[in-house]
Order: sequence, then structure tokens, then C-alpha cells
Amino acid sequence: MRPLRYVALGDSLTEGVGDPVGDGWRGWAALLAGGLSEPTAEFTNLAVSGAQTRDVLEVQLPAALSLRPDVASVLVGVNDTLRGTFDIEKIAERLDKVYASFTRQGTCLLTACLPDPGTMLGLPGVLGSPLARRQRAVNTVVHTLSERYGAVHLHAVDDVWIMDRAMWSSDRLHPGERGHRQIALRFHAMLAHRGIATRPAPSPEPEFPPPARSASLWWLATAGTAWVVRRCNDLLPQLLRLAVDETRHRVKGTCGRLDLRAAQSASAALASLPVPEHRPVPESVRVPEHRPVPGRRSLPEGLLLPGQRPVPQQRPEPEAA
Repeated sequence: MRPLRYVALGDSLTEGVGDPVGDGWRGWAALLAGGLSEPTAEFTNLAVSGAQTRDVLEVQLPAALSLRPDVASVLVGVNDTLRGTFDIEKIAERLDKVYASFTRQGTCLLTACLPDPGTMLGLPGVLGSPLARRQRAVNTVVHTLSERYGAVHLHAVDDVWIMDRAMWSSDRLHPGERGHRQIALRFHAMLAHRGIATRPAPSPEPEFPPPARSASLWWLATAGTAWVVRRCNDLLPQLLRLAVDETRHRVKGTCGRLDLRAAQSASAALASLPVPEHRPVPESVRVPEHRPVPGRRSLPEGLLLPGQRPVPQQRPEPEAA
């Protein structure tokens, strides 16, 4: 009987950027794969740095479906918020098609709500708030569709570790090894709760020392600078317009209108999607026949299953960039 198959789709977060091993990246998905099954799961990482929802739908999804995975993770959307072409309706349509495709194959789907890049970079409010609204809209879509398709959904944006700088790499956009291990641990706990992950969870402790400050500064001066230039060429003109609009509303005390507009756009995007033929029960995920299903385990504190919503907590202000 074949081993469990796990395929990961997404962008640089899933590619493993921030968790270097040898000449490449490892990341949370590879760490999770090692704790899924015995024999060791067949793991394929299709994630590519810079990928948007369009790339996942048009390029990564066909390759993933051809492998007929038992488990598939789809973490994407942050790069969409950093583009001048941001369109929440198209994002919702693409994600709906991706999630539905895996559900039809009987694949256990992993998804996550992610923090906005403005907060992680410590951008000032007039620049960070527009990006935060975009990410909240994406998270609303992801959360709603995850419930619709019975996905194993991680509320990563609500985890306490998100605001711990020790969990992040020098670029402030990607987790370091510790952060990648936190994501893997949380997904493993939920999969173990469903009887899918049967091997021990990955260790929360790093295997390698964090990069030296000199290495971090070198990255920021080379690859990091190149990244900023690429994003500025695409996003900066629109972001400046959004900042002007944000400033005008702040002066008038009407920023609530911008929040409402973003929320309404997300709701409209979801309302425009076709209703699936059947609504899967969240706990009904396919477990390969050759593997036993152990008794369910309790979830660690702070982890939620699809449909459960966290109680907002006050968080410390992000460190200034």
C-alpha cells in the first residue's frame, strides 16, 4: 500500500523562506510532512516565492491534482495584497475553485488566515492600514471558504507567537526556523486530532542557530533591497494613493467607512460564488485505508477547529521598522 501523499501549494511562506537548510529552504510544510505517517509521507512542495492566487489556480493546482494527494495545504494571498491588481472578488473565485477541486478528490485541505505584511514590517498607519484591510478581506474569504469545504483551518493571525520577533527572519515577512516550526506544530496537532497525523510532532526547538546579524544585514542589503525595488515598482504608486485617501479620512474621522467598504467587498465577493452541490461536514476527511485511525487527541491551548472563532486579545505594538 502506498504511503500518505502530501502536496503543499502557495508562496514563499510554504516554500520555506526563512528556514535555510544547506543550499535551499526547508520550511513548515516539510517539517509537518515528517510527522504525518509511517511509512514517511510522500511530500511534494509546489510552492514558489512570489506566487499569487492566480499562480496557484493555473499552475500549481493541476500539478497537485495529478498526484492525487491525501493531504494538501493551500496558503496564499499575501502577495495578492502587495500588488496594484488586488481584486478580492477574483481572489475569492480562484480560492473557491482550488478548494473545491481538492474536496472533490477527497483530499484533506489545510488553510490558514495570515497576518498582514504592513504590521509585520512595522509600517506607519497611513501605509499599513490599507494593506491590513486587504489582508483582512483575504482572511475573511479564506476563513469562510475553509468552513464551506471542511478544511483544517489555522487561525495563524491570532496566534500569540506571531508578535514575537524571535520567531521571524531578518526580513520581517517570513518566519525563521522557530516560526516555521510553530506553524508545523499547530497543523500537526489538528491533524492528529482528526486521526490523520500519526507520527510524533516536530520539535519546537530549532535545529540550527539563527543567522548572525552580519548575515541578516547582508541579506537586507542584497536580496532584501531587490525585493523592495520590485514591490515598489508595482505597488508603490497605488499604495501612495491609498495613503492619501487614508489621511483624508483620518482628518475627517471617517476611517470606519474604509473598513466597512472593505468588509462589504469581501462579503460581496463571497456572495457571488456558486453554491457547492454538497456541503461537506468538516470532520469528514478521507484517511487512507491502510492507516489506523487512533483516538482523538485534545488540542493545545490556543488552537481552534473550523467554525470556532477566537476571542480578540490586546497585542503589543509591533516593533518599529
